[in-house]
Amino acid sequence: MTTGVYLFDLASQHARYLATRQATIAGNVANANTPGYKARDVVPFAQVLARTGLDMSSTANTHLATEGNRIPVREAKAAETWEVLQSSSAVSLEQEMLKAGDVSRQHNLDTAVVKSFHRMLMAAVRSGS
Repeated sequence: MTTGVYLFDLASQHARYLATRQATIAGNVANANTPGYKARDVVPFAQVLARTGLDMSSTANTHLATEGNRIPVREAKAAETWEVLQSSSAVSLEQEMLKAGDVSRQHNLDTAVVKSFHRMLMAAVRSGS
């Protein structure tokens, strides 16, 4: 017996996570000179995925209340920040740029995997398998 392949759903969830993380990073960079601002980051994707509750199901939309796929954002801990220059905020631009590069790399990897899976799926459909 075969089970469904949920790669596209997983890639979609990961893309939403990466968009939220990129927006959080952009907010940190925008507020780098704001006195008292503390850098924020999102929780790791594994924790977000664990919270999705894929084992729950309902027979009607009114049975379960959903929060609308909210991805939690937390303040970065002092040990996670790099203070290179003394400033009145807890934002390290160098660290934020590294995070932005990581988000870009993860997005490119997701896109490549989805493209490859789509090509494989289309080849299987065309061959009649």
